[in-house]
Amino acid sequence: MTIPDYQTLMLPVLRLAANEAVRVVDLVKPIATEFLLSDDDLEELLPSGKGKRLNNRIHWAKTYLSKAGLLENPSRGYFLATDEGHKVLVSSPERIDNAFLTRYEKFQEFRAGGKETDESIGTLHLSGTDDKATPEEQIDNAYETLRASLGTDLLERISQNSPSFFEGLIIDLMMSMGYGGSHASAARQLGRSGDGGVDGVIDEDRLGLDRVYLQAKRYKAENVVGRPEVQGFVGSLVGLGATKGIFVTTSSFSKQARDYAEGLVQRIILIDGALLTKLMVEHGVGVRTSRTISIQRIDEDFFAEEL
Repeated sequence: MTIPDYQTLMLPVLRLAANEAVRVVDLVKPIATEFLLSDDDLEELLPSGKGKRLNNRIHWAKTYLSKAGLLENPSRGYFLATDEGHKVLVSSPERIDNAFLTRYEKFQEFRAGGKETDESIGTLHLSGTDDKATPEEQIDNAYETLRASLGTDLLERISQNSPSFFEGLIIDLMMSMGYGGSHASAARQLGRSGDGGVDGVIDEDRLGLDRVYLQAKRYKAENVVGRPEVQGFVGSLVGLGATKGIFVTTSSFSKQARDYAEGLVQRIILIDGALLTKLMVEHGVGVRTSRTISIQRIDEDFFAEEL
């Protein structure tokens, strides 16, 4: 039998995650039984050869349900139905698909994104039935969707590790971006939690001609950093005679906090969770290349004959 598309799998995935935390691999056999899939179906690979098709579709069904708030991640690699997910199951829907999920504001925001703003980094949604987009546009949309999902996964992994791991991550990121003289000196200077109201200091250049002070807050997504916290950080910089600072959080900043930082004499950079993951991907921190796709075009110069 043909492997169901990821939208058809949404309801079974939610139902199977209702009573206990499960992994994608845990759902392969029960879904195969429900849809009468053969052993050959279970071994079917994606066109790229990178992973099995059924596992991949279960993963994306889980991802979209999570974007709508129907699933949550209680621990690394596992997912479980939320209270809202249980309410959906009690209502006995015949099918859950993207159209069904649009009733949830979180899912609407996920699909409506795609533009980078001062507040966050949005996402682009790939629609398999979008005949208006060219193949290249569909590829670009797919790439952005994967990047957005990767950003969410990175923040989840960061939240599951210790505060010291988060500090080390910032060290790696700053070094990858060209700050500091050496990893050892950067590591010695970061981690002085509460030292003068800052979490660390790192050289802006290899010679140490100037320094940048750091504040790091590993918060949950709903814990928005407000103006008072940024103002407290700025006060610490003034006390240290510093003019440059970076405030990093895994959550987000309020509009008041951003407006305040923009109007300062000191140079204060606010890095929220969305920008943090974007920089991690851009500078190869905590990620690795899974595959590289090369797109060719006609070389017009090659076919231009001299008359």
